[in-house]
Amino acid sequence: MAKKKETTTVDMSVEEKLRSLYQLQLMLSEMDKIRILRGELPLEVEDLEDEIEGLKTRITNTEGEITEFRARINELKTKIDLANQQLDKYKQQLENVANNREYDLLNKEIEFQQLDVELSNKRIREAAAQEKSREEYLEKSKLALENRTQDLEIKKNELDEIIAETKAEEEKLREKSKNLEMLIEPRLLQAFKRIRKNSRNGLGIVYVQRDACGGCFAKIPPQRQLDVRMRKKVIVCEYCGRILIDPELAGVKNDKPVEEKPKRKVVRRKKKEDEESEEGE
Repeated sequence: MAKKKETTTVDMSVEEKLRSLYQLQLMLSEMDKIRILRGELPLEVEDLEDEIEGLKTRITNTEGEITEFRARINELKTKIDLANQQLDKYKQQLENVANNREYDLLNKEIEFQQLDVELSNKRIREAAAQEKSREEYLEKSKLALENRTQDLEIKKNELDEIIAETKAEEEKLREKSKNLEMLIEPRLLQAFKRIRKNSRNGLGIVYVQRDACGGCFAKIPPQRQLDVRMRKKVIVCEYCGRILIDPELAGVKNDKPVEEKPKRKVVRRKKKEDEESEEGE
């Protein structure tokens, strides 16, 4: 089967190759229109999915931070309870001191425990403020996640509707284009794809319009237009590199042929001058 396909591409004339190439271009252009119809939706869906994943990670991390703050607060409260127990113990011992030295030591311990309680209370207030701040941030993140999830659902539904409408047509065009590619010479096909990739509008082959390239609209010399109409070899635009074909091959009504009007005008003027000179005589 592969050998038969190879011989087919070799046996094709330049005209047949160009015609097949232009048909392929038409199919690919239709597929491009379908992609344009989808617009930026696939990218928007992808961006929203990434943003949602980021929000979920942020929410998980924030919840972990809040848990740590709460654990720290509980730890400090336990420390305060222990310090208060020690204070009660030292105050009771203070009532039964035997000498001034023991009295001073107990007062220092009581002062130390009181300072420790004050410091723990200060750290509890700081941790509580941070916990509140992270809780507010968590609520904002959850709200943002809810909104982005709704946006994603809307965008996905829009994309699914467009895909459902165009899927059958796109698959049909893709299948036809693949079959057509098998008939085109590999080197020519590769060159066409390279030109198409580098062109802004996705056109790799165009027909001559009003003596100009149908891709970049640069003027084409008459001799080069004649070469295009002869269909004996592949002609490319000197400016943009696109492959050129004549309108007739593209199935388009031909534009005005290239005429040498100036010469005819000169001839008419000469005849008129001769007639006027004869009348004068």
